[in-house]
Amino acid sequence: MLAIRLKPELEDRLTKLAKKTGRTKTFYAREAIEQHLENLEDYYLAAQALERTKRTYTPAEAKRELGL
Repeated sequence: MLAIRLKPELEDRLTKLAKKTGRTKTFYAREAIEQHLENLEDYYLAAQALERTKRTYTPAEAKRELGL
């Protein structure tokens, strides 16, 4: 269970969207959190990989390495 406080403007937008689409505000909040978490997880995985390699490639080097 999660309870959050939203700015009134954001709450209003969410309410309007839910009414317009026939979905619940909870549906959209869940979708937004899920998508954002996926993006954050991808970001941190990429950051960790970059720290381990300590090597960056130019676009030309990356194409050559990938055989493109």
